[in-house]
Amino acid sequence: MPQTNLPDGASATTVIGAALWPADLVEAVRASTDAAAAAAREWVGRGDKVAADAAAVAAMRAILMNAPFSGTVVIGEGEKDEAPMLANGERLGTGRGTECDIAVDPLDGTSLAARALPGAVSVIALAPRGTMFDPAGVFYMEKLIAGAAGLGVLDLRRSATANLRAYAAATGVAETSLTVAVLDKPRHAALIRELRAAGATVSLTVEGDVSTAIAAATPGSAIDLVMGIGGTPEGIIAACAVRALGGVMLGRMAPQSDAERLSAGRDLSRLFEVADLVSSERVLFASSPVT
Repeated sequence: MPQTNLPDGASATTVIGAALWPADLVEAVRASTDAAAAAAREWVGRGDKVAADAAAVAAMRAILMNAPFSGTVVIGEGEKDEAPMLANGERLGTGRGTECDIAVDPLDGTSLAARALPGAVSVIALAPRGTMFDPAGVFYMEKLIAGAAGLGVLDLRRSATANLRAYAAATGVAETSLTVAVLDKPRHAALIRELRAAGATVSLTVEGDVSTAIAAATPGSAIDLVMGIGGTPEGIIAACAVRALGGVMLGRMAPQSDAERLSAGRDLSRLFEVADLVSSERVLFASSPVT
């Protein structure tokens, strides 16, 4: 087995919201991320992110096709770069049982897996049919994510510095004690400078929108906030986890091309809260570490 950089005890799958769902469906969802992660690990460190992704997709699909539910993929990561994926609109399950929307990324952090870097995960979220927001052809979203203390405190219309100060006041800690996760992309150069000037620690990651979102919404983790523009598909998946964890997530479409701007339409200026991204509190989320 290639080196996956998994610390001791990190191999267990995390499942959130299981008490609200049938036990056999929960077990199938858990098994789907377990299988996808195990398949992807065979490709860790081999420099082939497409092969790792394809292996994860095939393993997850094989489990979900026989799962006891009637599922429709609303968020199938991969469209923006034509990667292997579970496609939007694809039907999964036996067709019997709960009708669900599915948001899925069998391998979030394909480059991390290819390079044997920490942070790659297999993730899936389920919610009752018709409750997940469908971003259509807009693949990027500005996100602001934090724990429950950020409720009514954070505002995407404010500067990063203002949000940092507001969250520090709400949590009773110094701004210099806060850590903000930001994707290490050229588009974030000004944001990173602003956060560092304000005294925050900036945790840069190449990929891994979902992992950092979960960390920010989890009390006591190493990440206090997530800021910046990342993938919209990952954003919907993250919203499911954040809602189940009781955290705060704010979003705004951030199209990076004319085609995306056209698809966004009136939603371009709309501010989304977590309940706009997944309207049901009955969310099932599972995540299995790959690296």
